[in-house]
Formats: sequence, structure tokens, C-alpha cells
Amino acid sequence: MPGCARDTPTFVGPWRGPHPSTRPRRTVAHVTETNLTEHTESPEGTGAEAPLASRRVLLKLSGETFGGGNVGLATDVVRRIAQEIGDAVRQGVQVAIVSGGGNFFRGAELSRAGLDRARADYMGMLGTVMNCLALQDFLEQDGIKTRVQTAITMGQVAEPYIPLRAIRHLEKGRVVIFGAGAGMPYFSTDTVSVQRALETHCDEVLMGKNGVDAVYSADPRTNPDAQRLAHVTYTDALVQRLGVMDDTALALCRDNDVRMRVFGLEEPGNVTRALLGEKIGTLVTTH
Repeated sequence: MPGCARDTPTFVGPWRGPHPSTRPRRTVAHVTETNLTEHTESPEGTGAEAPLASRRVLLKLSGETFGGGNVGLATDVVRRIAQEIGDAVRQGVQVAIVSGGGNFFRGAELSRAGLDRARADYMGMLGTVMNCLALQDFLEQDGIKTRVQTAITMGQVAEPYIPLRAIRHLEKGRVVIFGAGAGMPYFSTDTVSVQRALETHCDEVLMGKNGVDAVYSADPRTNPDAQRLAHVTYTDALVQRLGVMDDTALALCRDNDVRMRVFGLEEPGNVTRALLGEKIGTLVTTH
């Protein structure tokens, strides 16, 4: 399992994203003081050096993040994360978010306690929506227009998940938060994060972790020889059981050449840095 440390990462990994022919081309408008010009963005390159208006990312926030490590909602933590997301959005980054629900319900744990697994997973999906609404409220308070889309229809509080509508929201500078998981039991929010990133054509998946600032070869809290990894492949993560995310999500990333960065959430400003493309944490790629 990955552990927690506070050293600063130095690894700068190569871009290993999808081949240009497999990614859609987006048209980006550039406004200057004297004229309005438009050009078609090259699909190559999504690092911090690229224009921020061209960067679209998916941020995965675990339920543990929303609860501050406890059951319920840690409003001070959620407010800070919302402000850091807002700082990146104001600089032109298009941000989609998937929320976990483990601070309220975990389907697998409820199942072990005797509940039907499918019903327990649906309870967990409802927990993710509560987190989505809390984050939306803090983002709106910070002046960031936000839409919540859910895989289970609940029209009074959220839009249904419609990929093209989500993309349009992102293009307009709105944050889009995806809730209720995949709308089906037995799928983790890690897997949903990858699927949503692929369907909305995100350039990178950012896995924000509690108690972890990177991926390690072992748990440094119990193994003094654990090494902090600047870069790891999905195959190595699967074979070595590094605990980056569940195996289904890792395989989906590997098979679709997804670029991912794992970073710690506790350090103030880390969310903004990750969204802007700074090289923090661990880079995870197919090759």
C-alpha cells in the first residue's frame, strides 16, 4: 500500500497520452486587446507548459477526503479544496470531478455486515451525491459556476449524466461534478473516474489521496525500506499490488493509455498545483 511522506517530487515523466489520431481536436478561442482570433489546438502536449485553456482534467476525490478521515462532512476541508479548485479554474483549466462516498457509506463494508451487496452499493452512490452537493455549494460560494450530474436520475438536485452536455459545461468554464458512481453496483468510483475522463476527453486523471503524497513500493509506515516512486506503469502497479486504485480501474487506464498523477491532498495548494499540471506526486502511465 502507498504511504505518506512530505518530500518534494522531482520526476518529470514523458507524455504518454493517446495517439493524436485517437483524440478529438478542440477549438480554443484566444482574446487579445485588439482582436479575437481562433485556432485549432494541437492534441499533443498537456503539461504545464501548454496553454491552460487547452487543459481538461478529471480530479478524483475520495469520500475520506470529504470527511477529513471521519464519518460525515468536514466542511473546512471541503471549503479549502473548493477554493483551490477555483484558483485553477480562474486560470483557464477545465475541471471535471468524481466524488467518492466512503465518508457516509461503503458498499463493500456494508455487504460484509450482512446487507445485500447491490443494495449496499446503491446506498454508497447516494453518499457520493451528498458530497457532490456540498462541493458544489462551496464552489458556487467561491464564484465558480458548477453543475452536478448523476448516474441515477434525481432531477430536483442534479442533471442526469449526459456526456455531451458535460463537455459543453466544461467548455463554458463550469466545473462538472459526477455523482452516484456508474449508477450500477459492483463498480468503484475509481473505475468511474477513468470512464468519465475517457468519455469527456480529459487529458489527465488526478487522484487526490489522503495520507499519501505519492505511490510507494511498500507502506513506509511499516517498511523503512519503502521507496517513493516518481513514475510507475499500470502493469507494475497491478503486478506489485501497489494499491494505486482497484484492479479494474488500473486495467482500464492501461488499455486506453490514460495519463494519471497520484498526489497528496493534505498539503495546502496541492490541488491547484496538480490541476495546473505541476509535476507533483507520482506519474502513472501505460509505458
